[in-house]
Amino acid sequence: MREIVFDTETTGLDPAAGHRVVEIGCVELVNHMPTGETRQWYLNPQREMPEEAFNVHGLSEAFLADKPLFAAVVEDFLEFVEGATLIAHNANFDMRFLNAELAALDRPNLPQDKVLDTIALARQKIRGGQFSLDALCRRFDIDLSAREKHGALLDAELLAEVYLELIGGRQPGLVLASENSNPAAAAEASERPARPPRPHAPTAEETAAHQAFVAEIDEPIWKKP
Repeated sequence: MREIVFDTETTGLDPAAGHRVVEIGCVELVNHMPTGETRQWYLNPQREMPEEAFNVHGLSEAFLADKPLFAAVVEDFLEFVEGATLIAHNANFDMRFLNAELAALDRPNLPQDKVLDTIALARQKIRGGQFSLDALCRRFDIDLSAREKHGALLDAELLAEVYLELIGGRQPGLVLASENSNPAAAAEASERPARPPRPHAPTAEETAAHQAFVAEIDEPIWKKP
């Protein structure tokens, strides 16, 4: 099973208002395990960078000026995500932007039925609390020290760790892993001397009491033909 955890950075909040994607980051999982394959594309949005957006991701107009247009990377992007389930945090936001970029090139939308939103997943798994990426990272003790600003690839890598925790960690479905989680304790247990078996036979008094109780039972079933 192949999944792509991804994130985007943009010039704003609404593609209908002319805002564009400026970074895409992707992390590949196979059978819920990271393969080490990642992709990152910085993109020239061909427009100014609003201060509010720059304060979020730190990608300036000058930095993006020599980066490729989305049209130049679209084939690489589609080839990398082809056939995979797409996983994103607040997926509707990222999908609207990517589909707007695809529509501008007369390309079909990405398949919505293969998209998983980790916010929706977190709300199913966790009762109450906050569901931002930062909050979930803190909940699962995932290191946030590198996240001074938002970045699509960094956020996708963090989200991959969050996603694996939400579905049960790196060994989903394995509920007995704790048996081998502490080799030192297991070795110590194996060296302990075995206890002699404890006697469980009834005493004479217990046997007599049982026989007296059975004698009071009328027509016990074990005596019926």
